[in-house]
Amino acid sequence: MTQPHTILLFGITRDLVGQNRVAVQLPANSRVADLMTTLHEQYPALAGIQSILVAVNSEYADTDQLLNPSDEIALIPPVSGG
Repeated sequence: MTQPHTILLFGITRDLVGQNRVAVQLPANSRVADLMTTLHEQYPALAGIQSILVAVNSEYADTDQLLNPSDEIALIPPVSGG
């Protein structure tokens, strides 16, 4: 059974997808790595970004972290400045 997860997008991730949030269906007990695989399949342009970080409930997450539908999940693109 799949569960809906809402993903917040910022910076270049928002620009590439064309919206500031997306809903993704993931199987129960999915991990951050599963999320990224699904996002790359649904939005191939995201695969071209080298160092996207994922935040879960306002904390950076490792690829093996389990996801719950109630989690606040955000993609954090690389930032540059000077």
